[in-house]
Amino acid sequence: MSEERGRLAAYWERQQERLDEVERKRALKLPTWRTRKRRRALSVLVLAGDLILIAGAVFYQTGQTGAFLVCWLGGGVVAGGAQYLLRILTGKMSGGFSMWLDEREREMRHRVTYVSYQILVGLMLLAVLYGLLVPGPKAGGAMMACALLITGTTVSAVILGWSLPDDDPEDFEGVSPA
Repeated sequence: MSEERGRLAAYWERQQERLDEVERKRALKLPTWRTRKRRRALSVLVLAGDLILIAGAVFYQTGQTGAFLVCWLGGGVVAGGAQYLLRILTGKMSGGFSMWLDEREREMRHRVTYVSYQILVGLMLLAVLYGLLVPGPKAGGAMMACALLITGTTVSAVILGWSLPDDDPEDFEGVSPA
């Protein structure tokens, strides 16, 4: 039993080291982009992409397949690309383990997570009401639920991207731009 615990502890420690190395590499990416202005622009792009996805779900419900495909693919590319960059720029606060965060970062992350969870619950309620009340194919309700779920999962990174202050330039001295 204790041998098994030892192996599990060693495995967990290796995983933490691997994730820590990944976070270190990500933290050095895009050092010149780490300004509030850039993060806010990406936050707006994520929200715009999310709104395009929601519009695509409405087009699906009304049977406009061409508009649906353009919106769904376009919104996915815009929201997905901006979300990827925003997660890099918000760093460990949006995706790292809590033990790697200082007290201020941990508190902000908990607040943002709570707010985004509340927004996600509201969006899922809207998705249920949309599926029940809007006439048309029921798959349209599923498409709307999917679009709203994607929107809800991006909220925490958007809030962090909008509210975090500029990074300290001294943290990136000697780092070449990626």
